[in-house]
Amino acid sequence: MRVVFMGTPDFSVPTLECIIEAGHEVVGVVTQPDKAKGRGKKVVYPPVKEKALEHGLTVYQPRRAREPEFIEQMRALNPDVMVVVAFGQILPKALLDIPKYGCVNVHASLLPKYRGAAPIQWAVIRGEKVSGVTTMQMDVGLDTGDMLLKAEVPLAEDETGGSLHDKLSVLGGDLLIKTLKGLEAGTIVPEKQDDSQTGEYARMLDKSLGKIDFSMPAKEIERLIRGLNPWPSAYTSYNNKTMKLWKAKVVPGGEAVPGQILAVDKKGFTVQTGDGALQILELQMEGKKRMDAGAFLRGCQLTAGEILGQE
Repeated sequence: MRVVFMGTPDFSVPTLECIIEAGHEVVGVVTQPDKAKGRGKKVVYPPVKEKALEHGLTVYQPRRAREPEFIEQMRALNPDVMVVVAFGQILPKALLDIPKYGCVNVHASLLPKYRGAAPIQWAVIRGEKVSGVTTMQMDVGLDTGDMLLKAEVPLAEDETGGSLHDKLSVLGGDLLIKTLKGLEAGTIVPEKQDDSQTGEYARMLDKSLGKIDFSMPAKEIERLIRGLNPWPSAYTSYNNKTMKLWKAKVVPGGEAVPGQILAVDKKGFTVQTGDGALQILELQMEGKKRMDAGAFLRGCQLTAGEILGQE
């Protein structure tokens, strides 16, 4: 097939590589504009652009996908299909109507649940036992198009947003190749999404989401810590400095207020929550590197009775 690939972050790269390896003709790669980062404002390419240039592919970086000039460029490429993986912009109907087989999206959840921008992290935060990838025929709605194929993956007990991201990224590439084969052979029967099965919208992540409320149950905080690892991270404060929490274990609670340190030992320290407690195993203080809680305690006089999160 003649393929236009649209994607931006690391998650998209394995799918682009699978398309190339499968022998499809990638006639264009579309990604978000380059960004200036850091104090030196060095221009950084999106991961998809870096991979596309490695393969000598033509890259397009429209500021807005609905610009008439860009739409005409895509029409001139005469693609059989557009593959969209975490591109970062909503596509107008004028683009959706160009390819013979339409625009196929690789979505990192088992639709219709977890429509939205951050399905991977929310699956961990909400305690799902199974997640997966859905290929979808795109329409003008947000993740509302007909479903094509699905692939599932179980979540490990210590699953993080980062580890699930990596699993689904690879799974998505394999599923997309199967989807293209099925579309070309005419063996896929699109399935409409049942809106009544749609869960809570998987809204975009922001740093404020990571602020820990110790009055919540320990099991919910522990899932939040895993879901927001590695970004944007769950955090509290200690001695007026931000303390990021990277790993914790749910343990029985005691008689204390939420956020209060119950016990300190060589492996870490235990914090009371609204229901149960958390043994903190890995953390990062503001301006410092990540470390296990035992190493932190060797250089810090944290004691039982102190309260985390106090401003």
